[in-house]
Amino acid sequence: MRKVYLSNIPRQEALDKFMDAVDIPRRTETINVNSALSRVTAEAVFACYSMPGYHAAAMDGIAVQSQNTFKASDQNPLQLKPGQDYHNVNTGEPLPPGFDAVIKVEEVQFHEDGQVEILAPATPWQHIRAVGEDVVAGELIVPAQSRLRPQDLGALLAGGITEINVLGKPEVAIIPSGTEIVDPGAERKKGSIPDFNSTVIASYLTQWGAEPDIKPSVPDDPGQIIEALSAAVKEYDLVIINAGSSAGEKDYTFSAIEELGEVFLHGVATRPGKPTILGRIDQKPVVGLPGYPVSAYMSLEWFVRPLIYRYFGLPLPKRQKLPVTLGRRVVSELGVEEFVRMTVGHVGGRYIANPLTRGAGVTMSLVRADGLLIIPANSLGYEQDEVVEIELYRSESELRHNLLAAGSHDLIIDLLATALKERDPSLSLSSAHLGSMGGIAAIGRGQTHLAGVHLFDPESKDYNWPYIEKMAPGMDVRLVNLAYRMQGWIVPKGNPDGIHTVEDLANTGTSFINRQKGAGTRILFDHLLREAGLSAAQVYGYEREEHTHLNVAAAVAAGTARAGLGILPAAAAFDLDFIPLVEERYDLLMSETFYNSREAETLFEIIADLRFQNKVEAMGGYSMRDAGQIMDIGIREDKSD
Repeated sequence: MRKVYLSNIPRQEALDKFMDAVDIPRRTETINVNSALSRVTAEAVFACYSMPGYHAAAMDGIAVQSQNTFKASDQNPLQLKPGQDYHNVNTGEPLPPGFDAVIKVEEVQFHEDGQVEILAPATPWQHIRAVGEDVVAGELIVPAQSRLRPQDLGALLAGGITEINVLGKPEVAIIPSGTEIVDPGAERKKGSIPDFNSTVIASYLTQWGAEPDIKPSVPDDPGQIIEALSAAVKEYDLVIINAGSSAGEKDYTFSAIEELGEVFLHGVATRPGKPTILGRIDQKPVVGLPGYPVSAYMSLEWFVRPLIYRYFGLPLPKRQKLPVTLGRRVVSELGVEEFVRMTVGHVGGRYIANPLTRGAGVTMSLVRADGLLIIPANSLGYEQDEVVEIELYRSESELRHNLLAAGSHDLIIDLLATALKERDPSLSLSSAHLGSMGGIAAIGRGQTHLAGVHLFDPESKDYNWPYIEKMAPGMDVRLVNLAYRMQGWIVPKGNPDGIHTVEDLANTGTSFINRQKGAGTRILFDHLLREAGLSAAQVYGYEREEHTHLNVAAAVAAGTARAGLGILPAAAAFDLDFIPLVEERYDLLMSETFYNSREAETLFEIIADLRFQNKVEAMGGYSMRDAGQIMDIGIREDKSD
């Protein structure tokens, strides 16, 4: 029987309710200090010994009795006899009895008869490490509930502590569920989904200090889910079941937890992460995570991480926050707290942020994210150019050297990002797929460093500059060629529908997948329609849009479309056929200021590198014959002169 959401309460209220209802009892274990890194102390630890345990020389030199050196000066050098007035000492050696100072070897004149000469007096206890200077016997080294750092381990060993009582790691069972779930290394058949969620969940748990155990996947069968949960709560401190938490016909997690124990809530007022289940079986906390990756990882952070940190008695770490200017409008729905993954870069003295794909199943949105924008439940979102505060996944210092690329999508940008990181580890490159016209607009607003553009103008038969003059008039910009690339039809193997021209597409009624408005590929397709005397209404699927060439190819490979317009490497990535249609010019647009920057100089060095050019051309469908060449200088004289 299908189960609808029982609740849709705010995230903080859901967390408070869960934390009040469940707990993980603490247990301790004794381990060797050498293996205690990142473990949490179960009790305060005090030093058994002082370090150093004797007065020790802090410098190489001679040990002296300071009172016997007070008459030494430049005008009155003082002669000292070995064994009687001084002893040679090295750093760390015990100070001879009765001696209370060390003179550095550089300040001593040695004579052949063994005597030495000094030109300045020594002060009592100079250059000496007194007993207990580092650690004093009985001193507190680390308090209880402290996560041990490398320096803590050194202090413990110095204080004579070789074994330590720590809190045991909470043991967590991870149960992947779903008939479609297969091992990541298994053959992927249509309808099967590799279980990568469990590894990510386990990795987060390990990072937070828990001990995860990934159990065998359980099919969509109520009896087997109940059996897996029942066995897990007997053995583990916390049980996580992934997927089956929504309201579909085969989502049995809610009813299984309810049958064995108690469900506190089913459904949180967030996006992503709504289909979360929080419950308890045999006094053990049980969490049902959504199947979509982003939803699962965020719910894990919201509801499991606080439980683990409370077990250790540690405060929840807080991310750094940063005010940013939005490069695009971000809309939201009233009543839902929304979490939007963002890319961030420093452009023209401001931090500019753009939203990534917001789907709950888009794992790469978390991989590419520099930060997180949290939209409150009482907000409809934010407008372009509005300043908002985001939580950072990367440090502000890193983001200051993060270049933003907007505009048209191309696989070369990904290669460029990799090469940039290899050449200068301090630099990185994030891209937002806004389409060529969106890229020009972003340059015009000063909200990106680079914009990939490939806009064909039918009137002038030129690329890009006619659009730049219309959309960013008067801007001081540079247009630099990156590559020429072949655009063509992406179709299934063997081109079963016989697509060679736009007329073929319209006449056969073949299902087409388009690019988004403002994309150069969309503008090219519209031009082909006009040339053929066809309208958009004659193309089945014209209104269906994707934002990248790879997404277009993925749709054709999945069979949800039979043709798309794109580039050869995208077709090759999905083992599809590619029917060449037209070669176009793909340029990089940038401001004059960025063009003259150190970062741009590094980019141009990469683009001019023959190894990089060969790697691009090896993908197929590219020519780097003008790579790095200035196609037009966008510094125009005032036309009124």
